Amino acid sequence: MIFFRTVLFSIVTLAAALFLAAVQPAEAGVFNPETFTLKNGMQVVVISNHRAPIVRHMVWYKVGAADEPRGKSGIAHFFEHLMFKKTKNLKSGEFSKIVAQNGGRDNAFTSHDYTGYHQSISVDRLATVMKLEADRMRGLILEDDQIEPERQVVLEERRSRTDNSPGAKLGEQMNAAMYMNYPYHDPVIGWEHEIRGLTKADLKKFYDQWYRPNNAILVVAGDITAKQLRPLAEKIYGVIPAGEMVKRVRTEEPPHNAAIRVTLRDRRVRQPSIRRRYLAPSLQFGARKHVYPLEVLAQVFGGGSTSTLYRSLVVKQKLAVSAGAFYDGDNMGPSNFGFFASPRPGVSIEDLEAALDKEIELLVETGVKQPNVTRAINTMLAEAIYARDSVGGGARVIGSALAAGQTIADVEEWPERIGKVTAEQINQAAKAVLIEKNSITGLLLPKKEKGS
Repeated sequence: MIFFRTVLFSIVTLAAALFLAAVQPAEAGVFNPETFTLKNGMQVVVISNHRAPIVRHMVWYKVGAADEPRGKSGIAHFFEHLMFKKTKNLKSGEFSKIVAQNGGRDNAFTSHDYTGYHQSISVDRLATVMKLEADRMRGLILEDDQIEPERQVVLEERRSRTDNSPGAKLGEQMNAAMYMNYPYHDPVIGWEHEIRGLTKADLKKFYDQWYRPNNAILVVAGDITAKQLRPLAEKIYGVIPAGEMVKRVRTEEPPHNAAIRVTLRDRRVRQPSIRRRYLAPSLQFGARKHVYPLEVLAQVFGGGSTSTLYRSLVVKQKLAVSAGAFYDGDNMGPSNFGFFASPRPGVSIEDLEAALDKEIELLVETGVKQPNVTRAINTMLAEAIYARDSVGGGARVIGSALAAGQTIADVEEWPERIGKVTAEQINQAAKAVLIEKNSITGLLLPKKEKGS
């Protein structure tokens, strides 16, 4: 099982999924999906790709860690595990066994904004995995003998991925401090004491509330068309009764009035690092006009070894072994624009932070130049030339966008919107976002020995 933050699609990943539109006629889209809705409210999206006789079958539920009841963190991710357990028609663990016996692979993931389940399989076995997925949509059996062993698996996953990783612990603490009221402050995997406290009644209520066809999106990509899929979807998914539609209610994030600092020291840290994040808008939160400029800014200023930040801190000043910037505007809630750097041996974290501060100040004061912006946009598009060769890439991008409240147009028009970004727009976005009171700084340092 895996889980990851919605931050999951970095600007490079998204660019890699979307470039093809830039080399197609203006009227063409990126993935050119076909879509229809079943009578029970389940949206269906088909992305045809006939390069091989395989398909990626994905069911996305519009519920994630940020939709959990307060004090019940981890319940969305818990279901990522429980959905592979016993149903009315299957024994525990039989789901994945059947998929494997049919030559397929399956997995699942959870983010703050959605939960997804997917299988890659030969197109002639598609109906088999559709039936399996439809069965557990409403047929999951939640009994103690299924719940308790999986609770221990989740707790062990938390220990191995978070508690035993200084970097992950720092990231968790930074999220908790940065988002004062918005539910992104809780980790996707959940807090340990709240995972332990989840009851069967909590789980059943969550399942009945969210796991319904009218709260799900079916995305099938590969060697199939909408005309071929529709009869299967209607027969297998269309007969599942719709549930009461639940509105996703998120708390608001109040204004930030003070910069925050978080320092984590751990004996296991061999390479110190600094992280700086600024509260930023997304396509669903705040000033949407800044989203595409911020995506290009992340590429111009911190996207690889030719970026402004890398060339300054690593190549010229020789203060860091790595440096970069990142941004993801796909969240339902507030996003963040971030920087990272790790010092060279012999360079103090204080000196590196001072140099990073100067670079950010210079960026806000003088901005970026249009030639650099043009090169960055070309790079973002060029890196994606083979995007459609991947059966799963389009399904992942389209599914995550729809599950997080975006539209197909947001995906299909991405190259056009990115291509129109100007240096002036980027400079305005930098001034609006890179404000000290909206920032959090995280330091990951070795633990000081006694007497040192």
